[in-house]
Amino acid sequence: MQGYATMASEADYQLKADGAERPSHIFVQAGVGSLAGAVTGFFANLYPDDPPVVVVVEAEDCLYRSALQGDGTTVKVGGDLVTIMAGLACGESNSQSWAILRNHASFFVSLPDYAAARAMRVLAVPLKGDPAVISGESGAAGAGCLFETLMEPRFADFKKAVGLNERSKVLLFSTEGNTDPDWFRKIVWNGEFPTPRRHYR
Repeated sequence: MQGYATMASEADYQLKADGAERPSHIFVQAGVGSLAGAVTGFFANLYPDDPPVVVVVEAEDCLYRSALQGDGTTVKVGGDLVTIMAGLACGESNSQSWAILRNHASFFVSLPDYAAARAMRVLAVPLKGDPAVISGESGAAGAGCLFETLMEPRFADFKKAVGLNERSKVLLFSTEGNTDPDWFRKIVWNGEFPTPRRHYR
């Protein structure tokens, strides 16, 4: 978690060096929650009076279920934990990070595989003028949740609850690159895990 906090500190340093505004929102992926807890804790301490809205994004949702339970305790998720976001398939939370997340994270989301796959494609082939980001499945989870929230009308209520608008400044962390070239080609080149047709508008 100390190492992940260094990453958050470096992101803050880079934003300030570039003259960018502070983040209003952070979408951060979670497995056991160590990265999410470190990032959330860093920015909560940096902006104690007005911290960014933190959205914790999972594949196998032990943190989401723990938040839903609402009594401060954690929930373990068993089974095979089958997901393309292998780095997030943990099923049990880090108790130290959970203590931070339950007090400072604003939202917990369980993300389907197709959303991470779409994020990988969007990041690799962005709009003109935006830099390409080569991200693996787990690294693209935060972006996947953000894209779903912004692009899908059925999530309008969630978008409103999160407070996303044209003035929002969103911070994302891609924590892995093309770590599995075979999977990366299948998803980005061949279109594996497509967005279900009912989502297209």
